[in-house]
Amino acid sequence: MRAVLALCLAALVMTWATGAPAQMLDFEALDGWEHDNHRAGLTAFLQTCDLLTDPDWRPICAFAADAGASDASAKSFFELFFKPVIIGTPPALFTGYYEPELNGALTRSPRFAYPIYRKPPELTEGQTYLDRAAIEAGALRGRGLELAWLEDPVEVYFLHVQGSGRIRLPDGQMMRVGYGGKNGHPYRSIGQEMIRRGTHTLAEVSAQEIRSWVRRSGRSGSALLNHNPSYVFFRRLDDLPAGKGPIGAMGRSITDLRSVAIDPDFTPLGAPLWIEKDGTSPLRRLMVAQDTGGAIKGMQRADIFYGTGDAAGDAAGMVKDGGRLIVLLPIDRAYAMLPED
Repeated sequence: MRAVLALCLAALVMTWATGAPAQMLDFEALDGWEHDNHRAGLTAFLQTCDLLTDPDWRPICAFAADAGASDASAKSFFELFFKPVIIGTPPALFTGYYEPELNGALTRSPRFAYPIYRKPPELTEGQTYLDRAAIEAGALRGRGLELAWLEDPVEVYFLHVQGSGRIRLPDGQMMRVGYGGKNGHPYRSIGQEMIRRGTHTLAEVSAQEIRSWVRRSGRSGSALLNHNPSYVFFRRLDDLPAGKGPIGAMGRSITDLRSVAIDPDFTPLGAPLWIEKDGTSPLRRLMVAQDTGGAIKGMQRADIFYGTGDAAGDAAGMVKDGGRLIVLLPIDRAYAMLPED
């Protein structure tokens, strides 16, 4: 009976709690669902499932721990407890991010001359503080807030964008750093500003091209980075094992190609997602909403975590694709979205 009812409701349009349009689907409507590694998706889901304390999530998480004996059982778990819902109107916008590996040192030298800072003690949550231009001009210099020194100011900027990284010290030790706070200014896209100025088209903008253009443009390139007033402060992550991913917005490690950053105003943190990313390297994969980002705004918007190092960075930097972002919601929550009639 449930299967018949679900088929009747599959294309019914409803209203999300935020007022956003939403559409319920069946799992059969998810492109590639039958062929994914659902057990890997479940493993990522379990990283943060215990943090979901709402009544409709708690029993699901209790069952999840015993559902990963095989891919078939993991697949059945998602199909039994969830309904796929499209929140908003596709096409989605998918981008990618990664954890950089950079050379650096704990003390300044001619080679390592560009600092990353820990959060100033006077900065409180939600406060609007010094902007990027002021900090880059030296407003925090001499206060002992330098966490590490890097060799490339452009890579310092992209470390801010990614929010976490690994710093290879001269003695061979690897220092992990993660998000420690921000200055309260809104994020402004450098790529969009390049398009506005007419130096690039939308198709030409990528992380690699931004790096290249800033480096070859000298002072004007450095000034362009200050178009983004948002500035990120970092903290050391000494207890994070080398084999674990960086820490996401839920305070747990995220997983390569299984974790995404979303806008929590529309997509619940911790929820499983079905990603249908198009483009030159399409993805059809079960992932989990475990992170957020200053540039990740909107209903059909997701930033896919591609992993650690240069290869991950090259892959992530080229992603600017459409497709569909589908949220897997607990069945009771999904049906509660239906209008009363």
